[in-house]
Amino acid sequence: MIDKIVLASGNRGKLREFSQILESLEVTVIPQSEFQLEDADETGLSFVENAIIKARHAAAATGLPALADDSGLEVDALQGAPGIYSARYSGADATDAKNNAKLLTELAGLPEAQRTARFRCVLVFMRHANDPMPLICQGTWEGHILTAAQGDNGFGYDPLFWIDALGKTSAELPSDEKNRLSHRGQAVDAFKQAIAQYLK
Repeated sequence: MIDKIVLASGNRGKLREFSQILESLEVTVIPQSEFQLEDADETGLSFVENAIIKARHAAAATGLPALADDSGLEVDALQGAPGIYSARYSGADATDAKNNAKLLTELAGLPEAQRTARFRCVLVFMRHANDPMPLICQGTWEGHILTAAQGDNGFGYDPLFWIDALGKTSAELPSDEKNRLSHRGQAVDAFKQAIAQYLK
């Protein structure tokens, strides 16, 4: 039976979201930072590859089952960029503000109809570092990119990501609503259903 999972991330925004979303599972989620573990080198060319690399790295270093996510923003007009490079889109010293500024510059002058985008999240759960069949769950959240930031909740590209059905940006949603609707929320819902077999 699994009662502890290491979360292969040092991102505080993600840690906060995962802790809230996974509260209902009777599992202790421990961030990899508690083990003084360096982030894995994300050498994959897809969200799935990078999530597997991160989960395997955390499981190998801690001896615990590991949960990793790789997520990002795909903008159609940019051929899917920033994609797997979402967190470091503006360079080695990237911040949310710099990433958002670069995205706005790249899309400058583009009409709303051509600013379609989506958030993607891939979750990978590995029982151990040599798990031959990792559990893989995913979620997608459709929207488009505004010309200026709105809202101060969330993190990353949330202030620029407009959800047509709600008439709001991701950063204008209360945390519980965002967790329910988002790409990460969808992936975690699938994970919570699939993980049940391991928790008995």
